[in-house]
Amino acid sequence: MKLLRHISFLKAVLHHSFTAFGGPQVHTSLMQYRFVEKRRDITEQELLEYNAFCQLLPGASSTQTIVLVAYKRGGVSLAFVTLLVWVLPATFIMMLAAIAYTHFDLKKGLDGLVYLQPMAIGFIASATLLLYKKAINSIITKIIFIVSSIAVVVGFQSPWTIPLVIILAGIATNFSRKRIPDDGLAPKKIKWTGFFIFLSFFLIAGFLSEQATRNNWENRKVLNLFETNYRFGSFVFGGGDVLIPMMYEQYVTRPNSERVVQNKRDVIKMSSEAFLTGSGIVRAVPGPIFSFASYTGALALKEKGVTWQIVGAVVASVGVFLPSFFIVLFFFPIWQILKRYAIIYRSLEGIYAAVVGIMFGATLYLMKDIAIVLDGAHWLQFVIYGVVFLLSTYLIYKQKIATQWIVIGTIALGLLVNFVS
Repeated sequence: MKLLRHISFLKAVLHHSFTAFGGPQVHTSLMQYRFVEKRRDITEQELLEYNAFCQLLPGASSTQTIVLVAYKRGGVSLAFVTLLVWVLPATFIMMLAAIAYTHFDLKKGLDGLVYLQPMAIGFIASATLLLYKKAINSIITKIIFIVSSIAVVVGFQSPWTIPLVIILAGIATNFSRKRIPDDGLAPKKIKWTGFFIFLSFFLIAGFLSEQATRNNWENRKVLNLFETNYRFGSFVFGGGDVLIPMMYEQYVTRPNSERVVQNKRDVIKMSSEAFLTGSGIVRAVPGPIFSFASYTGALALKEKGVTWQIVGAVVASVGVFLPSFFIVLFFFPIWQILKRYAIIYRSLEGIYAAVVGIMFGATLYLMKDIAIVLDGAHWLQFVIYGVVFLLSTYLIYKQKIATQWIVIGTIALGLLVNFVS
């Protein structure tokens, strides 16, 4: 019954899950619009703090951020329901994509999604402009903003860049004499339940997966899928951009290695073409990039038929998202305690500035990616990409247009341009 009080919040989460294109940086910008400005579920400072904190943890950072927003509103139960509402649309779409891949040619169906990338970058740019006014208000924060932006552009592909930037930014502002407020609530006692559940799943999944493979159990690949994805969710730093290369090594490269071939192990494997097709689709699907696990899970069991593909998608999705849930809810109370110490509290100003710098750096890096993709393209394509980027930024930043209308308009534009050409 307690969840009934949060129906409007869950509706907002569902709306968010259908409009959050473009990865964690874009998701943060949309959370700023939807949960800070429109609904006021959290403050701008809290969103910056949650985002920075989640960037330091393994797992899906945008998923962990929205879980924390729900946790603040309604505790663990609302956080778990929010996790389900947030991931279900994306995982369902990716499961359907994997099933369709085995029967249809998907290339033509992607034509209308070609301009979603500049639109998504426009979302990041608009959020950067909004947060810049709040977080960048001194010489040191401006320096941190610039340095963080440059660092992200140079080292965006490394999983260590963002955590390192956040830590160094926190150190930089720790030399201030900013007073710690004395009116906060006493920190709660740390609960170890989440950590023990997380560790138990990890150990049991690893043991069962190994036993299933060695003893050639009939449905061993289901256990292998859960263990593999749970391991990914537990150790991936840097989000989906790091997860996808790791999955490629696991599912495409490793099965063809000399050691696996000689041992004749029946491991999960898929073709490079099938894998890369899915990695392209997930970029055009709203929601977390970790939903790619649903695609690989369904593809891994394609020989068993559609029913087993659905099972594979569900098992892989549960495996990859559960660690993010357990990890963030275990470490967040610890963070709340540490935050009351001077060394941590004084770091927050620098951390907030670094988050804004990271968003601006991501905007520049993704613009560079588009320039590479468009190399040799007709000049009109450059113009359309630029117009979509600028218009998306303007409509969100100035006009406060609802994101779903911008997404629908962008897809319509892609279909129109493809039809005319």
